[in-house]
Amino acid sequence: MIRVLLAEDMHMIRSALVALLRLESDIEVVVEVVRGDEIVPAALRTRPDVAVLDIDLPALDGITAASELRERLPGCRVLILTALGRPGEVRRALAGGIEAFLVKDAPGDRLADAIRRTAQGLRVLDPELVTAAMEYGASPLTAREREVLAEAARGAPAEEIAARLHLSAGTVRNYLTGAVGKTGARNKVDAIRIAQDAGWI
Repeated sequence: MIRVLLAEDMHMIRSALVALLRLESDIEVVVEVVRGDEIVPAALRTRPDVAVLDIDLPALDGITAASELRERLPGCRVLILTALGRPGEVRRALAGGIEAFLVKDAPGDRLADAIRRTAQGLRVLDPELVTAAMEYGASPLTAREREVLAEAARGAPAEEIAARLHLSAGTVRNYLTGAVGKTGARNKVDAIRIAQDAGWI
């Protein structure tokens, strides 16, 4: 029996995934969580073989949580689920040693198969996603530019971003200008769109 931890914050999707996996005689969902920061404590309590993690979770994203899980419970393998399969996210997952990466619009039977293969230590990666990730390249943004651009993506004005990150408003504007230039964008909104599509923020 393959013991599975499932992390998904959308109730309807989580319920559907659990119902789908209950049809499999060799897979058991032993714990469900809705936040990224709940993954490691839940895994340490239940000792799953495979953690199926949504990439976009409250409090802590799936890839960051997967890195922490690998350190605390190395025997638990990770399968990342994503709705978009953005190239930057795939690159982060690969760099972090993630064993499996599956888009949510894959046919239902692919999830159970991916869990089995992940439990066996095999890599489960969509070839098109990997190719797109390699072609798109690594993020040209610095860590601070990503942080500032991510805050701007939430609609925060420069003054608010400055206060939150302990910077001056002028420095925030400089980081935003740098992000626009490095992404080849026309303006801040375009830079946000490009960075989000690439999975850089």
